[in-house]
Amino acid sequence: MTLSSSSRRAFLALAASGAALGLPQSGSAARPEAPPLYITTPKPFPAFKFSDASGHPLSLADFHGKFVLLNIWATWCIPCRKEMTTLDQLQVKLGGPHFEVVPVSIDAEGLAAVRKFYAEIKIERLGIFLDPSGSVMQMLNLEGVPTSFLIDPNGKQIGRETGAVVWDSPSVVSFLNHQISRHPHD
Repeated sequence: MTLSSSSRRAFLALAASGAALGLPQSGSAARPEAPPLYITTPKPFPAFKFSDASGHPLSLADFHGKFVLLNIWATWCIPCRKEMTTLDQLQVKLGGPHFEVVPVSIDAEGLAAVRKFYAEIKIERLGIFLDPSGSVMQMLNLEGVPTSFLIDPNGKQIGRETGAVVWDSPSVVSFLNHQISRHPHD
């Protein structure tokens, strides 16, 4: 699937809406004047391993056939903490056979830290996914968290965002619904 120029503009606008609502960008390199999202030409996403809450090893291949919003985050990251409730609500609105939010925590304390955090802010719909080694940071050449990737059902990266976004905003939900509806389903 290739995003049309109008879809690219829509995706930029929806990400900008998150910045307009005052969510801070992560990292010192973030520039407030730059659009918070850039769309990539579809390209294969690097394979990396992470685990679920039970310790079962996973990769993005386990989500083949779905759009995935992959979010790399940590409980100690203030912008991450602010956007997690919006990711939870996005999962409520769009989660199902064609879309899933996959938040991968890089907390060294692993499962205990994430469970405690989810309980504190009442995260109810997001799964717990872990990379306590933080190896995903190096593998994906990330400079900071949160960083999110939109992955199409064929495992190709079609968008990237560094910094917090209001993921459950009407413009984001509308854009993602449009992308999901454009992709043929089995």
